Amino acid sequence: MNKMAVSIAVTSGKGGVGKTNTAVNLAASLRQLGKRVVLFDADFGMANAHIMLGTNPTATVGDFLKGAIGMADTLTETPTGLKFIAGGSGLTELLNLDNKARYNMLSGISSLEDEIDYLIVDSPAGASDSALFFVNAVNIPLIVLVAEPTSFLDAYALVKAAHLENGVTDFAVMVNMADNAKTAETTFNKFRDITMRFLDIKLHYVGMVPQSPLIRRTSVQRKPISISQPKSPLAKAFETLALKMMKTPHSRHDGVKFFNGAKK
Repeated sequence: MNKMAVSIAVTSGKGGVGKTNTAVNLAASLRQLGKRVVLFDADFGMANAHIMLGTNPTATVGDFLKGAIGMADTLTETPTGLKFIAGGSGLTELLNLDNKARYNMLSGISSLEDEIDYLIVDSPAGASDSALFFVNAVNIPLIVLVAEPTSFLDAYALVKAAHLENGVTDFAVMVNMADNAKTAETTFNKFRDITMRFLDIKLHYVGMVPQSPLIRRTSVQRKPISISQPKSPLAKAFETLALKMMKTPHSRHDGVKFFNGAKK
Protein backbone atom coordinates (compact mmCIF):
# COMPACT_ATOMS: atom_id res chain seq x y z
CA MET A 1 0.00 0.00 0.00
CA ASN A 2 1.37 3.41 -0.97
CA LYS A 3 2.18 5.88 1.75
CA MET A 4 -0.35 8.71 1.93
CA ALA A 5 0.70 11.90 0.17
CA VAL A 6 1.60 14.84 2.40
CA SER A 7 0.11 18.30 1.82
CA ILE A 8 1.82 21.54 2.86
CA ALA A 9 0.36 25.06 2.57
CA VAL A 10 2.98 27.78 2.34
CA THR A 11 1.35 30.89 3.71
CA SER A 12 2.03 34.17 5.50
CA GLY A 13 0.23 36.88 7.39
CA LYS A 14 1.11 39.50 4.78
CA GLY A 15 2.49 39.79 1.28
CA GLY A 16 6.05 40.74 0.45
CA VAL A 17 7.76 38.20 2.71
CA GLY A 18 8.85 35.76 -0.01
CA LYS A 19 5.98 33.29 0.30
CA THR A 20 5.78 32.25 -3.35
CA ASN A 21 9.56 32.07 -3.66
CA THR A 22 9.59 29.79 -0.61
CA ALA A 23 6.85 27.58 -2.06
CA VAL A 24 8.65 27.21 -5.40
CA ASN A 25 12.06 26.49 -3.88
CA LEU A 26 10.68 24.13 -1.22
CA ALA A 27 8.91 22.17 -3.96
CA ALA A 28 12.04 22.10 -6.14
CA SER A 29 14.20 20.99 -3.20
CA LEU A 30 11.83 18.14 -2.36
CA ARG A 31 12.01 17.08 -6.01
CA GLN A 32 15.82 17.18 -5.85
CA LEU A 33 15.54 14.83 -2.86
CA GLY A 34 13.77 12.32 -5.09
CA LYS A 35 10.17 13.02 -4.10
CA ARG A 36 7.24 13.21 -6.50
CA VAL A 37 6.07 16.77 -6.07
CA VAL A 38 3.12 18.81 -7.29
CA LEU A 39 3.10 22.57 -6.72
CA PHE A 40 -0.38 24.12 -6.75
CA ASP A 41 -0.52 27.88 -7.23
CA ALA A 42 -3.60 28.71 -5.17
CA ASP A 43 -2.78 32.41 -4.76
CA PHE A 44 -5.60 33.22 -7.15
CA GLY A 45 -5.45 36.62 -8.77
CA MET A 46 -1.76 36.95 -7.92
CA ALA A 47 -0.68 33.60 -9.35
CA ASN A 48 2.89 33.93 -10.64
CA ALA A 49 4.74 30.81 -9.48
CA HIS A 50 4.96 29.63 -13.10
CA ILE A 51 7.33 32.50 -13.84
CA MET A 52 9.83 31.25 -11.26
CA LEU A 53 9.52 27.73 -12.67
CA GLY A 54 10.22 28.74 -16.26
CA THR A 55 6.99 27.30 -17.60
CA ASN A 56 3.90 28.64 -19.39
CA PRO A 57 0.87 26.50 -18.51
CA THR A 58 -1.85 26.15 -21.11
CA ALA A 59 -4.44 24.85 -18.63
CA THR A 60 -5.42 26.07 -15.16
CA VAL A 61 -7.54 24.96 -12.24
CA GLY A 62 -10.08 27.46 -13.55
CA ASP A 63 -10.54 25.25 -16.62
CA PHE A 64 -11.13 22.28 -14.31
CA LEU A 65 -13.76 24.14 -12.31
CA LYS A 66 -15.58 25.05 -15.53
CA GLY A 67 -15.76 21.34 -16.34
CA ALA A 68 -13.66 21.77 -19.48
CA ILE A 69 -10.89 19.34 -18.43
CA GLY A 70 -10.03 16.83 -15.73
CA MET A 71 -7.64 17.70 -12.92
CA ALA A 72 -4.93 15.47 -14.43
CA ASP A 73 -5.07 17.67 -17.54
CA THR A 74 -4.05 20.72 -15.48
CA LEU A 75 -0.68 19.17 -14.60
CA THR A 76 2.22 20.91 -16.32
CA GLU A 77 5.66 19.33 -16.49
CA THR A 78 8.42 21.76 -15.49
CA PRO A 79 12.18 21.81 -16.18
CA THR A 80 12.77 21.00 -12.50
CA GLY A 81 10.98 17.66 -12.73
CA LEU A 82 8.15 18.68 -10.43
CA LYS A 83 4.60 19.04 -11.72
CA PHE A 84 2.65 22.27 -11.55
CA ILE A 85 -1.03 23.20 -11.31
CA ALA A 86 -1.62 26.80 -12.33
CA GLY A 87 -4.20 28.89 -10.55
CA GLY A 88 -4.46 31.51 -13.26
CA SER A 89 -3.45 35.13 -12.79
CA GLY A 90 -6.18 37.72 -13.06
CA LEU A 91 -9.04 35.20 -12.94
CA THR A 92 -11.32 37.18 -10.66
CA GLU A 93 -13.92 34.40 -10.51
CA LEU A 94 -11.40 32.27 -8.59
CA LEU A 95 -11.13 34.88 -5.86
CA ASN A 96 -14.67 34.27 -4.62
CA LEU A 97 -15.17 30.53 -4.90
CA ASP A 98 -18.01 29.03 -2.89
CA ASN A 99 -17.44 26.00 -0.69
CA LYS A 100 -18.81 23.60 -3.32
CA ALA A 101 -16.20 24.77 -5.85
CA ARG A 102 -13.42 24.64 -3.26
CA TYR A 103 -14.26 21.07 -2.26
CA ASN A 104 -14.57 20.09 -5.91
CA MET A 105 -11.07 21.45 -6.46
CA LEU A 106 -9.76 19.66 -3.35
CA SER A 107 -11.37 16.41 -4.48
CA GLY A 108 -9.90 16.74 -7.96
CA ILE A 109 -6.37 17.17 -6.66
CA SER A 110 -6.88 14.34 -4.17
CA SER A 111 -7.70 12.03 -7.09
CA LEU A 112 -4.04 12.40 -8.15
CA GLU A 113 -2.74 10.98 -4.85
CA ASP A 114 -1.12 7.91 -6.40
CA GLU A 115 1.21 10.21 -8.38
CA ILE A 116 2.19 12.47 -5.48
CA ASP A 117 4.48 12.27 -2.47
CA TYR A 118 4.22 15.97 -1.59
CA LEU A 119 1.64 18.56 -2.56
CA ILE A 120 2.90 22.11 -1.99
CA VAL A 121 0.16 24.75 -2.01
CA ASP A 122 1.15 28.37 -2.57
CA SER A 123 -1.69 29.74 -0.46
CA PRO A 124 -2.96 33.33 -0.42
CA ALA A 125 -1.42 35.60 2.21
CA GLY A 126 -3.48 36.87 5.12
CA ALA A 127 -6.47 35.43 6.95
CA SER A 128 -9.05 35.51 4.16
CA ASP A 129 -11.60 32.71 3.75
CA SER A 130 -9.55 31.33 0.85
CA ALA A 131 -6.30 31.37 2.84
CA LEU A 132 -7.92 29.68 5.84
CA PHE A 133 -9.52 27.04 3.61
CA PHE A 134 -6.11 25.90 2.37
CA VAL A 135 -4.49 26.10 5.81
CA ASN A 136 -7.28 23.87 7.11
CA ALA A 137 -7.07 21.45 4.17
CA VAL A 138 -3.41 20.45 4.56
CA ASN A 139 -1.35 18.30 6.91
CA ILE A 140 1.17 21.06 7.63
CA PRO A 141 0.68 24.82 7.36
CA LEU A 142 4.06 26.54 6.87
CA ILE A 143 4.16 30.16 8.04
CA VAL A 144 6.73 32.38 6.31
CA LEU A 145 7.89 35.02 8.78
CA VAL A 146 10.27 37.98 8.52
CA ALA A 147 11.74 40.13 11.30
CA GLU A 148 9.21 42.96 11.00
CA PRO A 149 6.45 43.94 13.46
CA THR A 150 3.77 43.86 10.74
CA SER A 151 4.84 40.33 9.77
CA PHE A 152 4.47 39.25 13.41
CA LEU A 153 1.05 40.85 13.84
CA ASP A 154 -0.39 39.54 10.59
CA ALA A 155 1.06 36.04 11.08
CA TYR A 156 -0.42 35.97 14.58
CA ALA A 157 -3.84 36.95 13.17
CA LEU A 158 -3.61 34.11 10.64
CA VAL A 159 -2.58 31.51 13.23
CA LYS A 160 -5.28 32.69 15.64
CA ALA A 161 -8.01 32.48 13.01
CA ALA A 162 -6.88 29.04 11.80
CA HIS A 163 -6.80 27.72 15.37
CA LEU A 164 -10.01 29.25 16.71
CA GLU A 165 -12.13 28.75 13.58
CA ASN A 166 -10.80 25.41 12.35
CA GLY A 167 -8.94 23.89 15.30
CA VAL A 168 -5.53 23.80 13.59
CA THR A 169 -3.04 22.78 16.28
CA ASP A 170 0.40 22.60 14.68
CA PHE A 171 2.20 25.10 12.48
CA ALA A 172 5.65 24.99 10.94
CA VAL A 173 7.42 28.36 10.95
CA MET A 174 10.41 29.47 8.88
CA VAL A 175 12.17 32.82 9.01
CA ASN A 176 12.89 34.29 5.60
CA MET A 177 15.38 36.95 4.50
CA ALA A 178 17.31 36.54 7.75
CA ASP A 179 20.69 38.12 8.49
CA ASN A 180 22.01 34.93 10.07
CA ALA A 181 20.91 31.78 11.89
CA LYS A 182 21.10 33.37 15.35
CA THR A 183 18.89 36.35 14.52
CA ALA A 184 16.46 34.05 12.71
CA GLU A 185 16.06 31.87 15.79
CA THR A 186 15.60 34.98 17.93
CA THR A 187 12.86 36.12 15.56
CA PHE A 188 11.11 32.76 15.83
CA ASN A 189 11.40 32.69 19.62
CA LYS A 190 9.78 36.13 19.90
CA PHE A 191 6.91 35.05 17.67
CA ARG A 192 6.51 31.77 19.55
CA ASP A 193 6.43 33.50 22.93
CA ILE A 194 3.79 35.99 21.79
CA THR A 195 1.64 33.37 20.06
CA MET A 196 1.75 30.59 22.63
CA ARG A 197 1.00 33.01 25.44
CA PHE A 198 -2.55 33.30 24.12
CA LEU A 199 -3.14 30.18 22.00
CA ASP A 200 -2.94 26.48 22.84
CA ILE A 201 -0.97 25.46 19.76
CA LYS A 202 2.45 24.11 18.80
CA LEU A 203 4.90 26.00 16.59
CA HIS A 204 7.69 23.98 14.97
CA TYR A 205 10.77 25.90 13.89
CA VAL A 206 11.97 24.53 10.54
CA GLY A 207 14.82 26.91 9.88
CA MET A 208 15.76 30.04 8.01
CA VAL A 209 16.62 31.27 4.54
CA PRO A 210 19.20 34.07 4.38
CA GLN A 211 18.86 37.40 2.64
CA SER A 212 20.55 36.99 -0.73
CA PRO A 213 20.79 38.79 -4.09
CA LEU A 214 20.52 35.35 -5.72
CA ILE A 215 16.76 35.39 -5.09
CA ARG A 216 16.15 38.20 -7.55
CA ARG A 217 18.69 36.81 -10.01
CA THR A 218 17.11 33.36 -10.12
CA SER A 219 13.65 34.89 -10.51
CA VAL A 220 14.88 36.71 -13.61
CA GLN A 221 16.44 33.48 -14.87
CA ARG A 222 13.13 31.67 -14.19
CA LYS A 223 14.86 28.84 -12.36
CA PRO A 224 14.60 27.69 -8.71
CA ILE A 225 17.80 28.13 -6.73
CA SER A 226 18.34 24.37 -6.43
CA ILE A 227 18.67 24.23 -10.23
CA SER A 228 20.48 27.49 -11.00
CA GLN A 229 22.87 27.59 -8.01
CA PRO A 230 22.78 24.11 -6.43
CA LYS A 231 25.95 24.56 -4.34
CA SER A 232 25.05 28.00 -2.96
CA PRO A 233 24.26 28.61 0.74
CA LEU A 234 20.76 29.61 -0.38
CA ALA A 235 20.17 26.26 -2.07
CA LYS A 236 21.49 24.48 1.02
CA ALA A 237 19.08 26.48 3.19
CA PHE A 238 16.10 25.35 1.08
CA GLU A 239 17.35 21.76 1.14
CA THR A 240 17.54 21.94 4.93
CA LEU A 241 14.02 23.39 5.02
CA ALA A 242 12.76 20.52 2.85
CA LEU A 243 14.41 17.90 5.07
CA LYS A 244 12.91 19.47 8.21
CA MET A 245 9.45 19.68 6.64
CA MET A 246 9.64 15.96 5.93
CA LYS A 247 9.94 15.39 9.70
CA THR A 248 7.47 18.02 10.93
CA PRO A 249 4.45 16.72 12.90
CA HIS A 250 1.09 16.94 11.18
CA SER A 251 -1.74 19.01 12.60
CA ARG A 252 -4.47 16.74 13.99
CA HIS A 253 -7.43 19.06 13.47
CA ASP A 254 -10.74 17.90 12.04
CA GLY A 255 -12.09 18.80 8.63
CA VAL A 256 -11.80 17.62 5.05
CA LYS A 257 -8.21 17.62 3.85
CA PHE A 258 -6.31 16.82 0.69
CA PHE A 259 -5.95 13.03 0.33
CA ASN A 260 -8.16 12.36 3.35
CA GLY A 261 -11.87 12.06 2.81
CA ALA A 262 -11.89 14.13 -0.36
CA LYS A 263 -10.76 11.56 -2.88
CA LYS A 264 -13.25 10.56 -5.55
